[in-house]
Amino acid sequence: TGFLHLGGLRTALYNYIFAKKHQGTFILRVEDTDQNRVVPGAAEGIEDMLDWAGIPPDESPRRGGSFGPYQQSHRLDFYRSASDVLLERGAAYRCFCTPQRLELLKKEALRSQQTPRYDNRCRHLTPTEVAEKLSQGLDWVVRFRLEKGVEPFEDLVYGWNKHEVADVEGDPVILKGDGFPTYHLANVVDDHYMGISHVLRGTEWLTSTSKHLLLYKAFGWDPPQFGHLPLLLNKDGGKLSKRQGDIFLERFARDGYLPEALLDIITNCGSGFAEKQMGRSLEELISQFEIGRITTHSAFLDLEKLPEFNRIHLTHHIENEGLRQKLIREVQLLVEHVYGDQQVDQEVLEKEYVERVLLLRKGHISFLKNLVSSDYSYLWVRPSVSREQLQTISAEVDEIGKLVLGLMMRQDAVLTVEELNKDLRSLQKQTKETKYSSVMKLLRLALSGQQHGPSVAEMMVTLGPKEVCGRIHKALSS
Repeated sequence: TGFLHLGGLRTALYNYIFAKKHQGTFILRVEDTDQNRVVPGAAEGIEDMLDWAGIPPDESPRRGGSFGPYQQSHRLDFYRSASDVLLERGAAYRCFCTPQRLELLKKEALRSQQTPRYDNRCRHLTPTEVAEKLSQGLDWVVRFRLEKGVEPFEDLVYGWNKHEVADVEGDPVILKGDGFPTYHLANVVDDHYMGISHVLRGTEWLTSTSKHLLLYKAFGWDPPQFGHLPLLLNKDGGKLSKRQGDIFLERFARDGYLPEALLDIITNCGSGFAEKQMGRSLEELISQFEIGRITTHSAFLDLEKLPEFNRIHLTHHIENEGLRQKLIREVQLLVEHVYGDQQVDQEVLEKEYVERVLLLRKGHISFLKNLVSSDYSYLWVRPSVSREQLQTISAEVDEIGKLVLGLMMRQDAVLTVEELNKDLRSLQKQTKETKYSSVMKLLRLALSGQQHGPSVAEMMVTLGPKEVCGRIHKALSS
């Protein structure tokens, strides 16, 4: 009924890391039985985003598996057969109540300030009455008989629980008039036939679990173990709103976030681990996860911290040689996209140059796109600055140029901003009358063509000796 958002990602992630921790199988089943709410492309989108996030299912509609089909709209025969079994056993019955009658019941309940519920009217129809209504061609649905005296169950997160559902709600519809099941029947049937051992799902399903266990009992099946995950809330305590449109994974992927950063923040704000720790990899999440450590109170997600999580994981990517090669290509494409219509020399797109920029800027940037912002345009577009422009800042332009070239030539060790700042201070003292601020202004213009931006020392470190010398030579000779 929709695309994958942060709440759905967290549920999927906890199922994934639990399955991998216990050498199990992570299964994606598409629940599309509410045909009125099906969103075209959403099922494919969910699988695309799980792949992007690095937590692909072992079995799914796309990948297949031994227990398919994995889409409920393709499993209708299973549900019809199952509802027939319950009808034969007297655990379910046909209900002929019209939508108009059900709407009146609902309005009456609300008028009396009561919770709307079905009054179980058709539960008491005799076989003769049922046969008569069927012969008249009346529309019907199948409802499950809720019995009192539910047995308690031990939830993996919330501990012992039970909800006397028969006291608070009417008999639920399990098979609709269009032949599609409701969630309650479909999930019980599928979990049984797919051999599901554990289900981790949102806490909103906790009160329905007793109802599901009654269904298992009616079939004579053993249920899986259930674990209900507490809510994921905004940092102010409100529910994550799908209407805001800023919690869907497509948006984070589009904005340049790394999937590792999202997996890290949604586990960091929750529980299931011995301690809070930024920068955990998926492997670390799997090895450190303990389901018994999940607490029952809500998890508060502060998305303002996400760029910092991204900075940490981007640093990890840059440090990893294999992942760094992928980043180099991404930066090259970004530069061509952002500065393609300007004079981008092919030398600044060379792998070695881009790699050096990444290694020097790691820890300073939260997103790859930061490297193509206006602050860093000097890295990709060589300035066209004339000697005359530089002379308006200082008449000693040639002397300053030679001093900088000499400084770059004698750099044995790797350039550092700290060392360069000291060298530039002493360099200025070798000029006759140019102030330090003017030397900096002149060098910034020669190196970047801009009057603002990072410090000159930072520019020089990031550009490197070869590029600095090339730009100084070009400015002096033009």
